[in-house]
Amino acid sequence: MTAATNRLPSSFRDTSGFLFTEKGMLFRSVSRRYQKHYDHLIQSGLYDKLVEIKLLIPHEEVDLGTIEHFPGSIDDTYKIIQPEYVPFISYPYEWCFGQLKDAALTTIKMQKQALDHGMVLKDASAYNVQFHKGVPLLIDTLSFEIYQENQPWVAYRQFCQHFLAPLALMASCDIRLGQLMRIYIDGVSLDLASVMLPISSWFKPALLTHIHLHAKAQKRYEKTGWQNGDMTRTQQNSVLCPHIALSSNSKRKVSKQSLVALIHHLEAVVAAMQWQPAGTEWADYYEDTNYSPEAMNHKKQIVEAYLSESKPRTVWDLGANTGVFSRIATAKDIDTITFDVDPAAVEKNYRQMRENKETKILPLCLDLTNPSPALGWANEERLSLVERGPADMVLALALIHHLAISNNMPFSLIAVFLSQICRFLIIEFIPKIDSQVQRLLRTREDIFYHYTQEHFEASFEDHFSIIKCEKIVDTIRTLYLMEKRNAN
Repeated sequence: MTAATNRLPSSFRDTSGFLFTEKGMLFRSVSRRYQKHYDHLIQSGLYDKLVEIKLLIPHEEVDLGTIEHFPGSIDDTYKIIQPEYVPFISYPYEWCFGQLKDAALTTIKMQKQALDHGMVLKDASAYNVQFHKGVPLLIDTLSFEIYQENQPWVAYRQFCQHFLAPLALMASCDIRLGQLMRIYIDGVSLDLASVMLPISSWFKPALLTHIHLHAKAQKRYEKTGWQNGDMTRTQQNSVLCPHIALSSNSKRKVSKQSLVALIHHLEAVVAAMQWQPAGTEWADYYEDTNYSPEAMNHKKQIVEAYLSESKPRTVWDLGANTGVFSRIATAKDIDTITFDVDPAAVEKNYRQMRENKETKILPLCLDLTNPSPALGWANEERLSLVERGPADMVLALALIHHLAISNNMPFSLIAVFLSQICRFLIIEFIPKIDSQVQRLLRTREDIFYHYTQEHFEASFEDHFSIIKCEKIVDTIRTLYLMEKRNAN
């Protein structure tokens, strides 16, 4: 790797520093223009406090001389820090409602702590938050700047676009609107959210202020001299903090007391948002399964045995529902990512994770037939699912028939995709005569002549070696343990 190729594209917008890798390890460069803010972060005690209460990723300072291929200007570099390793980077459009809400509350908590230490968040991007060891925390150490008296919160608009607007749309309109974050990676525009929200939202003071009137303020001044500094202080404040413009003190500067009041109000608004995970197709899957208790226990025993034999360090559970089988892996201290297309199932999984304070599991929303692509400038700012792999092992339980029959996916293409994202594979084959497969065929013509166990094995053996297979008792289903060919 040359000096020019180890700089991460995801941080190119940050003028305070950038991310880069060296020998597989992640580092962050701190520029000299950020020096006084970094020093204040450390010397004020804010860094230690945020790390102590698990709101900020910890880091160590590294001697620049130990970096063999530094992809930046040494003269412009103040510090090199090495943050604690986060094994899997997830994105807001992969989070359930509860995760986005908790990430928003984490951002607010950081802003409150920052103000207590003479700083503010200059960024309120959802992409700066990651779920690590069971909790959401900030991974961008350079998101803070020294607080200036009478200045509005510059990250207020970003907070509304990245958190408040999508949460309001998910809670008030449709939970699937969280996927707008995949289209608008700089956050959901407030004018768009204002149009989409129901009329009743105009009668809710919080949404009226932070979304509807905020959107109108942005629209009013979008063609003014904002970029050239021609706007008056009052105009700038009314755009950044429209609640100020509504008050009798609209011509005054934004006092720290007003800023604190804004932060507390946003916290209360987010905390009050609710969504109940019900009414989706797979939310109650395990209450409507054709497994007998004996069959379910045997299936768990087989999965546990296959995990013990292959000894993976990381597991991706595809179609995990609420994570019943994922937790067989986490019980073995294996880092496990659980994916499911159903937002209600993911929400239930996340709530269980949070209630039990689990640190080895990360539930995420994902449509396997349309997995997360590479996004952003030059398709490099946000990594695709495949680029964030491979995992040591993939679990594909009660999944293959949904892909092959509901989505017309040939076994051969499924095998190719799975071979790209794992070394070991535990996969379940469900014959066509199974009641769950028959349910899928009730409303469509059976054109799936190649949906046979023989064709399944032949297709997968082009890419995997079958190590073991075992019938699940009291069923006609088979569990396979496979290993990718030429995995070494």
